[in-house]
Amino acid sequence: MAVLAGLAAAEAGFRTPESLVRNVYAHYGKGAPDFSRGLPRDEATAQKFFDPNLRSAWLAPRTEPYDFMVQSPTWKLGPVAVSILRKQFDKTYVTASFDNAGHSVTLNFILVQGRDGWMITDVESPHDSLRMFLEQFRN
Repeated sequence: MAVLAGLAAAEAGFRTPESLVRNVYAHYGKGAPDFSRGLPRDEATAQKFFDPNLRSAWLAPRTEPYDFMVQSPTWKLGPVAVSILRKQFDKTYVTASFDNAGHSVTLNFILVQGRDGWMITDVESPHDSLRMFLEQFRN
């Protein structure tokens, strides 16, 4: 029984910081409808991707002018390059760079390792952060 509980916990999160970021962008492709509409705003997704402090902001009702994760209301992404920028204390900074319909985008994901794996604590663009963005457009 304990082995099964351990396996369920291991499957709940992401094993590496890079895999978490790659899985975010798996939701911005062309293909299966569930993986073509951007990162979902449901409870299961919030629990899987975000630390407890960011989950409620991700789920809160809001009207936003664009999708923060691709810095645009629409997307046609080129290859996504993911690399660890630095590790600092309990946080790991991962850079994601890609082309979105001819515009170069670079975001820095700030990740922490929880008991269920890696989670997003914030995402920084050159001008904003995901936390500030979500708060700004909250209904």
